[in-house]
Amino acid sequence: MAESAHVFDATQANFENEVIKASLQTPVLIDFWAEWCAPCRQLKPVLEKLADDYAGAFRLAKVDTEAEMQLAAIFGIRSLPTVVLVKDGQMIDGFMGALPESAVREFLGKHGIAPGAAPEPEDIYADETPVETINRLQQEIAANPDQPELKLDLALALMQAGNADAAEAELDALPPKFATDDKAKRLRSQLDFARALDGAPPLAELVARVDRDADDFAARDLLGIRLLLAGESAAGLDQFLHVLKTRRDWQDGQAKKRLIAAFNVLDDADLVGAYRRKMSAVLF
Repeated sequence: MAESAHVFDATQANFENEVIKASLQTPVLIDFWAEWCAPCRQLKPVLEKLADDYAGAFRLAKVDTEAEMQLAAIFGIRSLPTVVLVKDGQMIDGFMGALPESAVREFLGKHGIAPGAAPEPEDIYADETPVETINRLQQEIAANPDQPELKLDLALALMQAGNADAAEAELDALPPKFATDDKAKRLRSQLDFARALDGAPPLAELVARVDRDADDFAARDLLGIRLLLAGESAAGLDQFLHVLKTRRDWQDGQAKKRLIAAFNVLDDADLVGAYRRKMSAVLF
């Protein structure tokens, strides 16, 4: 398969999600091909070039008919190459043979597909419950065991469902290259926060402790985490910042570590930028 975000291998296992459902947001061009087919080899670079040139206006699904005979049978493929356009969940048109690039461009244009960035797709899984997300990802992993990205998504879903131990097990099993992945770093920070709160006092008790003693750094540390996870991000960051300003070496610089972990978790770029500057002002 070509290494492109717009080109992928379609199989019977992923066809429903990656072709039919995905076509509700972005048209999918299916290329039915075989290794022995010379015209297929001629058409392949044309389609892959156009997929990149059109920058996501359509996705190219490659179906190896030797490996996916049932898919080929479902579509009634009798000649190779055969190209089928799926849009809004329906097969709307197609062509056979190795057309030149200009003819394929004309075919795409006839169906309103023009070069340029595709509109931001809606999340077709937005209404899933955490359990449904976990079940779906487990099925996708079983069908595509060579895609560790799915296992990272599963780890995130397990964390969202409150199963920190299972999430950590999945995260630890990922290849080393994922150590620097943004989603993996975010999950690692979430796990650290969750473990820090294991057996911690409730929010009200922590607030009371800080009111009694402004330098109760242990209480401030836990209060910061509780506020952060409760959605009161700035208030939580303020707790860590207070510890950093007052005693930066407390617990081997834990306040700085908490701030950096929080930056990995938060989605608010403006807030993160503001508190990065505040942290830098304290440290430097």
